[in-house]
Amino acid sequence: MVRDVLFNLLLLWSLGHDLHTTGLKDDGPKEQSWSNQNLYSVPLDLDVRLRKLDLSNNFIRQLHTLDVPYLEQLDLSSNQLELISEGAFDNLALLEELNLSVNALNTNLDRNSKSLQSIGRLKILDISMNSLGVEAVKLYLQNKSSLEKLKMTGNSLTTLTRYLFKENQGLRSITIDDNLISAIDAGTFELLDKLQSLHLAKNNLAHICDFKLPQVKYLNLSRNSIQFFVTAEDNQVYNLEILDLSHNKLLYFPILPKLNQLKYLYLRHNMMGTLTSEASMVLEVNSLYNDVVKKGDIRITKNYLHSNWRLMPLIYIDISYNHFTSFPLETLSLLSSLEELNFSFNCLQKLTWTVRHDSESGHYRQLYFPSLKYLNMQSNGLKLVSPLFLQALTQVETINLQDNSVKPCAPVSQLQSSTSQQQLNFNSSCLAFGKLRTLKYLNLENNGIRILHANAFKKTCLISLNLARNFHMVMQAGALEGVQETLQSLMMGEVNMNSSDMFLPCLPALTHLNISNNNLNVLPHSLSCSPLRELSIQNNSFLSLNQSLILALSTHLHAMYISGNAFNCCDAHWLRILNESRIKLPDVNQSACFTDNTRIQIGEYLTSSSLYCSPHIKGIHLGEMIIVVLFLTIMITVSIMFTRKLCSIKESFVV
Repeated sequence: MVRDVLFNLLLLWSLGHDLHTTGLKDDGPKEQSWSNQNLYSVPLDLDVRLRKLDLSNNFIRQLHTLDVPYLEQLDLSSNQLELISEGAFDNLALLEELNLSVNALNTNLDRNSKSLQSIGRLKILDISMNSLGVEAVKLYLQNKSSLEKLKMTGNSLTTLTRYLFKENQGLRSITIDDNLISAIDAGTFELLDKLQSLHLAKNNLAHICDFKLPQVKYLNLSRNSIQFFVTAEDNQVYNLEILDLSHNKLLYFPILPKLNQLKYLYLRHNMMGTLTSEASMVLEVNSLYNDVVKKGDIRITKNYLHSNWRLMPLIYIDISYNHFTSFPLETLSLLSSLEELNFSFNCLQKLTWTVRHDSESGHYRQLYFPSLKYLNMQSNGLKLVSPLFLQALTQVETINLQDNSVKPCAPVSQLQSSTSQQQLNFNSSCLAFGKLRTLKYLNLENNGIRILHANAFKKTCLISLNLARNFHMVMQAGALEGVQETLQSLMMGEVNMNSSDMFLPCLPALTHLNISNNNLNVLPHSLSCSPLRELSIQNNSFLSLNQSLILALSTHLHAMYISGNAFNCCDAHWLRILNESRIKLPDVNQSACFTDNTRIQIGEYLTSSSLYCSPHIKGIHLGEMIIVVLFLTIMITVSIMFTRKLCSIKESFVV
């Protein structure tokens, strides 16, 4: 009997011990937040079963021993922490994530760093914005072999040394943006063979002379002062997939690793294109390679820029906001996998076919962009685009030409001579969009188009067409011929068009139409065959809308924008149709209708339309009706009184 009792007690103790050591607990709270509670110290009544504790945005200056043995995540960011007591983290054996950003850890360095050394399993550490220099960071990173993610944004680092991450060989992600780094010693990152993401934006780096980080997949060097990026050619396979060099001072395209996995390249906001031609740029960048890598000892005859770019699996490149006055045709055409090119906000007025002649025939070589689907040429001041360039866009689906001076061509007559056709191909200042058989989305907003010729987009597969802000544009009959069956979105706002100038055919696929900011007073009846879901007629001259047309549109219509018109309240049955069909009027609070000189909010009118207009006598104001009734009453009363008086006079004569 005694033996059984002792056995049971021993078993219970063993189970309790296992529960404690393995971390198995009852259903207690998993996390607790004390953020923004104006705390000056850590609360004493913390539940020991917590896994996640948030003490951010308080006024804690000192951190003493924490007794939460199961804690995995601790957030102490945005306090005034300047002293961490020895042993503060001794009981946090399971802690994996620690956020100490925005504190004062630049003080009491020895004591604080020793306290952090006791955290043996830490994987994620954030010590951003603590005014830390290189030596301070080195202390805080001691005994952190398990660390995988490190963030040090907004500190005071000026130079990165090869010993900085000596004890952190497991790092996969490092963020040191918004510091003062101007130099990186050789070997600083090379030994971190697990490093995949490196973020060095917003520093003072001036150049990358010899990039040697084959393990890195994501590299952000944006917002520095980098003038060139050079990689020595070797047979090392680089894992680099994303490279951000935007907001720098690059004069040339970067010379990238010969064997890489690069898919996304960001070069916006640089100084590329300042040289007069693509050929001179290529010559300069190869000369730079000779100076930097070969130390000028031998003459470079190989085109390193082009030979390396030819092998890149790049699918996206952004070179917007640069200084290109000529389009780098040969360089970009080497990117056979390129799907999206952003060339917006440059200085390209003429996109001419500046390509070297074929050595045998002496004719221009025809290059191609075999994978390019999206082309953004917005805000370049373009006036001329070579038809040979259009011919190179064999798979393009989207072209953005907003804010340029590009005009669609009139269709070439089949009777024209081959000489006339050749003249169109080389000297025309218009674009023959019909050559782009794969084109689906076209933006021609604000291009100064005065005439939209018939068949201007025939043979394309347009789904979306933006013709907005082409002031005083004349739309010829048949302008949309050939795209009626495919066009789903049409934007023609702010073209100063009258109803008599708008020639819209039956568009059976059209779902979005914007004809705002014009002089329209009648909706085209051809819209009745369009399954419109969104219609904008804002800021026109509409007094009323055709009831039968609105009834037909209400079948599919989801939203309609109507503000900025002078609607007649007493001829607004169409408005009641919209209301009864529960079609959204997002700008209803800015919309009004009028009865003579009275302005009525549309929302108010819809709730009590009978107060403003009689349903039986249209066009007669309620006040006018009252005056008429009073006038008739007075006339009848006067007539009756006059008749009675006349009858009394006659009776007196008879007597």
